[in-house]
Amino acid sequence: MEMAGNIDVTLPKAERYQQLAVALKGLLEGENDFLANQANMAALIFHSFDFHWVGFYWVKADELVLGAFQGPVACTRIKKGKGVCGTCWAKNEVQLVPDVNVFPGHIACSALSQSELVIPIVQDGEVKGVLDIDSVFLDDFDQHDVQGMSDLVDIMVSKWEK
Repeated sequence: MEMAGNIDVTLPKAERYQQLAVALKGLLEGENDFLANQANMAALIFHSFDFHWVGFYWVKADELVLGAFQGPVACTRIKKGKGVCGTCWAKNEVQLVPDVNVFPGHIACSALSQSELVIPIVQDGEVKGVLDIDSVFLDDFDQHDVQGMSDLVDIMVSKWEK
């Protein structure tokens, strides 16, 4: 059995996401540091799947600014409405992109990325940031990923101090 932390990476996605949710709750329990929590969440996801890049971008003024991530060097700033992340922010909608090469205005931070999933991080009805996941495989994301990643984002947001 291959493990990433306590996550069995041989499980089907739906079951793996259940384990990820439990693991993330444990990681965040009693920890209020924003950077530490996003760093651990990115690492947990990255090592539980065969993804190329997993990380956060946070809204700062009129752009998204790179947060904690796992993977190769990334774009540092993204304008609202630009690329997959900026589109997610502008529309406040999940962006599930099976082939980034045909996404209008895709920003290629890595030429290896072939598909992408971006989940908006919303608090009090406002997009505060996005969770961005890139894969080197075409059509690597499905509705299990959309639901699973959305659930993980909800867990993280629920831990923020009000």
